[in-house]
Amino acid sequence: MVLRHAAHLVPAVTDPKGASAAAGHAHRLITRIVAGSDPGDLRITWPTGRPPRRVPPGHLHLARRLTGSDPQRTRTMLRNILAGIDPAGTATEVFHADAAHLLAPLLHGQAAVGWAEYAHRSFTCLHGPTDPLTLAAAHTLATAHRRVGHHQRAYHLLRELAEHLAATAGPDAHPTLAVRATTALVLHDLGHHHAARTLLTDTIGRHRRHHPGHPATARMAEHLDRLWHHHTTHDDSSPGAAVSPSYPVVRA
Repeated sequence: MVLRHAAHLVPAVTDPKGASAAAGHAHRLITRIVAGSDPGDLRITWPTGRPPRRVPPGHLHLARRLTGSDPQRTRTMLRNILAGIDPAGTATEVFHADAAHLLAPLLHGQAAVGWAEYAHRSFTCLHGPTDPLTLAAAHTLATAHRRVGHHQRAYHLLRELAEHLAATAGPDAHPTLAVRATTALVLHDLGHHHAARTLLTDTIGRHRRHHPGHPATARMAEHLDRLWHHHTTHDDSSPGAAVSPSYPVVRA
């Protein structure tokens, strides 16, 4: 609309016909338009990156296959797929959301958080908040936040994820209990040591009853041993000591 009806405000577009033609492609060329109180106060943000490449879908399939065996090559392939994509936006193609979801765990720091947020936001928009892909992306995002020390954000994501899984897969399904166990570890990161141990102990008991012989039970028990070791070697006057073990409320 700006390019079509107010071409004189855009120095690069002075021909009305040219403005009308450009308007059809504005969503590809302009990141943001901010209009001020003055009629001439128009600020246009142009994209800083190059346009997204058209990469054959087979590249994404190959990257998925190589994720475990050749992470460095996988990173390069996924970055090529996502070249020109703004991670602050939302994917309109599942192709880019999938690529971002694969790329995030291969990165570190805020870069991992940025692409994980892009994948989660995109899957939520494309499939809805309870789709399996969206829930998987929520777990990836929680992991990325935890790795950079955003424990509060990770806790809330994991709590929401566990609630979704309890409603869809069941409260004692392995994925639900696995997320509860991770939630306990994040509670410990937040300093709620007693609540973390209580939640993890309860989760281990439920997992052992409903999934006998599952290797994850042993891994959960190892984490609990580590939490108890922390308790015996550090002062445990944690703010979460009096919090309910079911789903403790953690206040920022």
